[in-house]
Amino acid sequence: MSVTHTLNGQVIGRAALAIFAVRDRLLGRAGITFHQATVLFAVATHGGSQDRAALLDQLTGTLQIDGPAAAAVLAELADAGLVEVTEALVTNTDAGRELNAAVRAELDELTESLYGDLPAEERATAGRLLATVTARANAVLAAA
Repeated sequence: MSVTHTLNGQVIGRAALAIFAVRDRLLGRAGITFHQATVLFAVATHGGSQDRAALLDQLTGTLQIDGPAAAAVLAELADAGLVEVTEALVTNTDAGRELNAAVRAELDELTESLYGDLPAEERATAGRLLATVTARANAVLAAA
């Protein structure tokens, strides 16, 4: 007999925690945190350099961290030689580009193993529902 799960915070939370545990183990092997990986990926998707202020705004909004915490992530990556930070730009170094590419490849494999065999229609529906829930939660946070 199959069990039907209704979309709620508990189901979302359990899925998120399980996925985060697997993801964080992968990132730990690479020697970086999720926040650091997020920076490397964000900069890479902007051609290898990104406006520093825009990146800090993206990090605070996406990761739900404050400005000093976001700046600390940039400093950690700079200290590790993975990014160069100026007042205007954050740029991935060669080491940062290589690490990001390797981590992205492993995360892509992980994503495929977790979601790849699920029907595209169900994935699209789940994506729309979770995007709506996320927007609503962000609105609650913004109103507080």
